[in-house]
Amino acid sequence: MTWDVIVIGGGAAGLLAAGSAAEAGAKTLLLEKNDKVGRKIVITGKGRCNVTNAAEPKAFMENIVTNPRFLYSALSRFGSEELRKLIEDHGTKLKVERGERVFPVSDRSFDIVDALLKYVKGSGAQIHTGEAMISLNVRGDGSFAVKTNREERTAKSVVIATGGLSYPTTGSTGDGHKVLEGLGLDVTDLRPSLIPFTVREAWCSELMGLSLRNIAVSITGQGKSKPLFEDFGEMLFTHFGVSGPVILSGASRMQAWLRKKKLTYQEADLVLHIDLKPALSAEELDKRLQKDLETYAVKDYRNALDELLPRKLIPVFVRLSMIDPVKKAGDLTKEERQRIGRLLKDFTLHLTGTRPIEEAVVSMGGVSVKEMDPSTMMVKMIPGLFVAGELLDVDALTGGFNLQIAFSTGRAAGIGAAEYALGVSE
Repeated sequence: MTWDVIVIGGGAAGLLAAGSAAEAGAKTLLLEKNDKVGRKIVITGKGRCNVTNAAEPKAFMENIVTNPRFLYSALSRFGSEELRKLIEDHGTKLKVERGERVFPVSDRSFDIVDALLKYVKGSGAQIHTGEAMISLNVRGDGSFAVKTNREERTAKSVVIATGGLSYPTTGSTGDGHKVLEGLGLDVTDLRPSLIPFTVREAWCSELMGLSLRNIAVSITGQGKSKPLFEDFGEMLFTHFGVSGPVILSGASRMQAWLRKKKLTYQEADLVLHIDLKPALSAEELDKRLQKDLETYAVKDYRNALDELLPRKLIPVFVRLSMIDPVKKAGDLTKEERQRIGRLLKDFTLHLTGTRPIEEAVVSMGGVSVKEMDPSTMMVKMIPGLFVAGELLDVDALTGGFNLQIAFSTGRAAGIGAAEYALGVSE
């Protein structure tokens, strides 16, 4: 039996590709190596699934880090609005939260997978789980032979949507990249994108678990003061360094910058600057410090910072300020007070790298977009072969943008594969 379209991978991109291909009239088979589809969707957003972002198109594009222009066609034809309608039409109500992030009303990621499964099954596509691709070959007549752990199947067109290298326990183990490289495609180097930083400072582990909210961060490099990245929001200290939303976004931007400059973290000399009091100017902060130190004049310096800093941060902060911790607050000199102010406005950490790619939310790199038709996601040099989702050299910041990219490219690939297969059969 020859299928019109075989889709390999049952994640966000694969599910949309299979449903879209079948809707377009193609006899479609979806192969997923796990026992269930949507494994990675289930763990996103801490189990709530930040399925997309409702930002206006211009703002949405500004959150795409790698190759945004390539995605213009796919996103304009099937963007956040179209995706939300599809999910709600299949039984899962959605809500928009801070930052235009879209979640299911139930706060259950399983409900997103359920809606997508209803969509795929309703389209007429067949789903085979527990079936993994072993090899893919182009036959003499231009059709494809897909060898799996069960049997060899043939198709007029194939969509590969097997994911990148992040969260390998969900099935994203780089299989697709290896197959595509074997077919002669250019696959750019893979590196972690949305990923926590590791740092030089050993004291960071003392702050493990401490979350800082409403802070401003910036990152500088190569000894220059001009920021390479700036953001405002929330971060978290860990046993190895720092994490949290602003850190993940910073890591994504820095990975792109390092890739462009062909530098390592050590060569770049990246420094993270944390403004612990971004709402106050240096002058306003100094007045606040004068007032606090006067209020707690008879207390030891180490006990006079409770209104300024989280308790867990105070011992480290006191050490870094290099001021005698038992000196009375009222006895601090102007220079010492200003030193405290400078540290509050510029609390620094030296970045040494990131956690392993397996811990990344998404990976950066993949099939070069120069190999691809941006409107259909078809490989230019291999007619009938389509690539979607994280396999492509595209990625974005946190906030639902990456999942939307997967859905949009999956949609384009599914329609493109169906049109190609049905055109071949006529």
